[in-house]
This record gives sequence, structure tokens and C-alpha cells, in this order.
Amino acid sequence: MAAVADVQTVNISINDIPLQVPKGEMIVESVKRLGLEIPIFCYHPRMKPVGMCRMCLVECAFKMPDGSVRKMPKPQAGCTLPASEGLMVYTDTEAIHKDRKGVLEFLLINHPLDCPICDRGGECPLQNNTLAYGPSTSRFVELKRHAPKAFPLSQYVTLDLERCIQCGRCVRFTEEISGDSQLAFRFRGGRMQPSTFEMRDFDSKFSGNVIEICPVGALTSTKYRFRARPWDLQTRPATCTLCSNGCSVHMDYRADEIVRINGRTNEAVNEEWTCDRGKFGHYKFNSDKRLKLPHVRNTNSLSPVSWAEAYASILGGLDGLKGPEIAVIAGGTRTNEDLFTLKHLFHDTLKSANMDYRVSANLATPDSPFGVAATATKLPIASYESKKAILVFGTSLADEEPILFLRVRKAWFKYGAKVVVATDVPTDVDSFAHVILRYRPGTGDILAAGLASVAAGDASALSTVEAATGVRATDIASAAAILKENAAPIIATSSLIDQQGGAEALTQLNALAAISGSICSVYSTTANEQGAAELGFLPGKGGRNTYEILQGCVNGEIKFLWLAGVDLFAEYADQKLVEAALENVEFLVVQDVLQSETVGYASVVLPATAPSEADGSYTNLERRVQRSKPVMSAPGESKPVWRAVAELSLRIKPEAPLFNAGEVMDRIAAKTPAFANVAYATLEDGGQILE
Repeated sequence: MAAVADVQTVNISINDIPLQVPKGEMIVESVKRLGLEIPIFCYHPRMKPVGMCRMCLVECAFKMPDGSVRKMPKPQAGCTLPASEGLMVYTDTEAIHKDRKGVLEFLLINHPLDCPICDRGGECPLQNNTLAYGPSTSRFVELKRHAPKAFPLSQYVTLDLERCIQCGRCVRFTEEISGDSQLAFRFRGGRMQPSTFEMRDFDSKFSGNVIEICPVGALTSTKYRFRARPWDLQTRPATCTLCSNGCSVHMDYRADEIVRINGRTNEAVNEEWTCDRGKFGHYKFNSDKRLKLPHVRNTNSLSPVSWAEAYASILGGLDGLKGPEIAVIAGGTRTNEDLFTLKHLFHDTLKSANMDYRVSANLATPDSPFGVAATATKLPIASYESKKAILVFGTSLADEEPILFLRVRKAWFKYGAKVVVATDVPTDVDSFAHVILRYRPGTGDILAAGLASVAAGDASALSTVEAATGVRATDIASAAAILKENAAPIIATSSLIDQQGGAEALTQLNALAAISGSICSVYSTTANEQGAAELGFLPGKGGRNTYEILQGCVNGEIKFLWLAGVDLFAEYADQKLVEAALENVEFLVVQDVLQSETVGYASVVLPATAPSEADGSYTNLERRVQRSKPVMSAPGESKPVWRAVAELSLRIKPEAPLFNAGEVMDRIAAKTPAFANVAYATLEDGGQILE
């Protein structure tokens, strides 16, 4: 076991209560240890303190050698004051009360009194602090300053400049956390305002976070603006399913519609941040294109029917077919429970080995480097903070794994990690990378082999690698030295499989990891792609993968196809093959949340619940299984995929029925070794990483 690092502590007192705290800890954090509070505006625990708002003023003193207490002549900002030996802090004195009232009075001089219509009203720190610490009446009768209202910074963020208190949180977020530095203060004094360079769009991939951390209603969500009041909303914890990171979020809904997504603290995954895809992408489930009723094709049109009639139609379509003539393709966004019941129906009941969840152009076999990597152990997201060096290979991390990108950037920004990035196009990681290896498209495998050779002590092929990849030999040698000296972990994603030479590149990256004494993590890119791999939702012996299933539909060998949560027209590269397959297959079942082009080809359409409407679990990129409870009720007669599949399965082969998603997970644990110790009871606090 690694030794625990010694933390040097100091003795301080807060309101005459003695306390031991880590040396250098900010007093605003030390106070929390006693359950007390110092009001703040500009301070944020995940960003550097700046002491801009002066709301956190405290009185400080030191005990002199003769036993007397000597106070500092002026109050100090608790957010910038580090704890030191013998420091005495007072947070509840008459002088501090007066100072807080003064600070709030100055902030309110020009702040508009529009709380009744402000989106922050009811959950506003300025409102709360004014009520708790501010003056009871205002002395100002002069006109307030005015500024343009509802200025759109981007399609997601709207600025109401009159409300801005110049705390700088938004600016510091873009500089310290997201790293795009798209916001900065323009002008000085009373005219100071957050703005983008040359008034361009605020197109950060993480712009939604500034809405949450703004302590007033200056930065508001364009999507949420004037949609509801906080007391109108029902709030439930949930898991974001729009990428493989599995961020913890709060979903706010009203009248059975999602109106807002906010980050939920999960130190192991997303801390408290979200990406814009997750924060604003869930609105699509409010669409009027939701599938709400089962439909069966009559001649040339789809007609709504009962679930019993839909099941009867499916059973008719299966009548007389053998296992090899039946196939299923499921999307990587369906829950573990959905995938397990689908596999049970098709593999165990219908005796078909034709199943797949992958819609990439190149499909790796289970025993290929990618197939093996799919279920291999992967480094947890939070572990990257402690790494001295990191290699990002063949992926635009901010686009494919946005929260992992923030962790890698934090490792560099806060802890000095050296980041090496190897891609064929510029990416966001370039902005802080120690070494950039920009290789020619299709030569990633050659570069990976060159890095492995140099790390192993053989630099003889450097000139050849330089000529083939376009990467300077000195950069390759420098990168290899950094990776080996620091046992740098390697980050890649499943999208590498679609790059020319991707399989060979992965083989070489694994060799590089072995030489460096590290690990190569190949992360999934969709919400439950990892879960599908762990559950073995793949072609069985003699079975067909996605491409082979579609080809089988074209030539008549596959007569029954079930599509669960996958829109092949939107996700599969070969559109002509998809069209030909869906036109020629005799019976097509489409089970999905939204209408799509695929629905037009269906024999039977089954409405599925959205992720926010059903109980289920997802396995994120680090193999962490997280439960997502239902947030609101499903529209119409939509059912979870697993329930509809289980009900159909009972009609084919009677067995013990499944009554809830927890029972499905119990069966998963009993039949899938990777999930052996997983149960809903173990997933309550942040989820569980598979062993």
C-alpha cells in the first residue's frame, strides 16, 4: 500500500474555537469545518481565489508573546487568507456585520430590482445574502444605470448586463477550467463587463457551466429563460446519457417536460461540471416527434394498436423462422437491463447468434486488439489528476470525452502534468500540450510504433517514421522520453478503430504502455457502449455483426430484424446499404424514443421510454456502473425496452417474469461475471466500477 502523504497542519481559532487545519488552507474553507458560513460571491472552491467581491471579510488577530491579542487594522478577505499558525479569526463581530452591509449596499446601487422576473429569483445567492446580511432598507433614490437587456452571448447563454456584479466567476471558469479563455472583462470601473473577443459567439463546449456558477441572474440559459420558477419545478437526480462520461446531473421538469439540466456533484466523475451537449441536449426528448403508441403496418401505412396486438404481430413475423434468419441491432445508449433482456430473447429463446451494438465502419472481432480492449480495465477519470504525464492519441478529447478532457487539463493546470497529444487534426488539447505530434492521416500506427521503439531504446527508425508521418524526429524522441520517464497512461477511444491502421496502432500503444509501465485505456464513446461490451452483446458462434446483418437483409438470408434504440440512417456510414437492407428485410421491428427515417420502413413500431423516464443502469467509459432512476412519467404508452422485450419473451417461452429493473440487474449479476458484485443497493453513492 502506498504511503499516505503527510499533511502539515497548523493551529488556528475561529470565533475562539480552537481548530487544526492544513497549512495554507483558505479560511473560507476552514470555517466550513465548524459548520459555520462565510458569505461569498466571487469565491469558488474549484478556482483560484481572487478576492474581488469582498463579501467574505473577516476580522483577524494574532496572540502576542505576552499573551495579548493584536488585531489586524483592517478586515481580511477570507477567500484569500491562508491558515497560518496562531491565526485567530472572527466571523461574527459588529464590525464584520457593518462591513457586509456596506458591501451589499454597494452591489445593490445599480443592481435592478427585477427579482420577480429574474430566472435566478428564488435561488439567487445575492438575494439570499441580502436577506441574511444586508441592510433592511436602501438609502439610494438615484436612477440606476441601464444596459442592453438580454444580450445573446451564444445560442445557449444570454447576458443581462444590468445584473452583473463583476465577480469574475465566468471569466475565470473559461481561463482555468475549460481553458478556451473565451470570456474576459472589457472596460474598467462601472462599465466593466464580461465579453467575448470582438463580440464573437461564446462557442465554448462548456459554456453552460457559467450559467450555474453565476451568483446572480446576469448569465441565464436561453433554453430555460422565463420557462419556470424554481418553486414550480420538480428536481430529480439523474445520469447524463449523451456521451460515455456518465455525468451526474439534476433534471428539473415541469408539466412532464424537461426544462433544465444542472450539474450534480460527483467527485469521481464530473466533479460538478457538464458539457453543453449534456446540459442542453436532453431537450430533444420534449420533441413532438416522440413515439407514444405501438404501431403495426397495414398495407402501406402504420396504424396505432395495443401492446397485445403489437406482440401478436411480432410473433406472426417470427413464425416459422429459424435462429440464423433472425437478427437484432441495439444502440449503445440503451441500459444494461435493455441489452441483457434483448440478448436473452434472441440468443437464449430464439437461438440467434446475430446481434451487435456497434455501428462503426470497421467492426473488430472479440479477439482482435479492439475487442480485447473493450472489456479491459481502464483508468478511472479522477486518477488522471495524479499523473505526471499523459498521452492522448488519435482522439479529439473535448468532443468525444468532454469531462475526461477537463480532468486532463486540470492535471496540467493545477498539478503540472506534461501532456503529449498525437492526432491528425488540431484539437483542444493542443492549447496546453507539452509536445504535439501531428501525424499525416492514416499514419497513426507508424507513429505509435515509432514511440514504442524509441521508448524501448531503439531510435534507429526515427528518420523513417519522420518521413512517413511528417512528425519531427526530435518531437518523437522528446515525447517518448516523457512517456517512459513518467509512466504516462495512454488515452484512446473506440473511434480509433475507424482510422486507417487503427488496430495496429492500438497494438503498438499497448506495447508502449508495457515499456513505460503504464496502461493504455481505450474508452467507449456512447452512453452504454461499455456495458454492451461487458454483457457480450456481440455475434455469437457463427453469428453476424452489424455489416453482415445488413448484407443478410439485402440478400434475403435475414428475414426478421429488430432495431432497438438505433437509427441506422443517422449512425451508420453506408447509407445505401442501410436503405437496401430495410427495404428488403421481410419483417422489421423498430423500438425507439423518437420518430426517425427508420420508422418509415418498420413492420411494427414500439415506443420506448427516454433515459429520464425509466429505471436502469449505464456503464460509463471507466467501467463505472451507475443507476439512473426515473425522473418523470413516460408519455403515452411508452415502455422501457427491457419490459417490452420481457413481455414478448414470456409469450414465446413462459418463465419467471421480471417485475422491475432491479430484478433484471440481479439476473445480470448471476449470469455475467463482470457484474457479479453489482446490485442496485451498491449503486446508490456514485456507482460501482466493475472488477
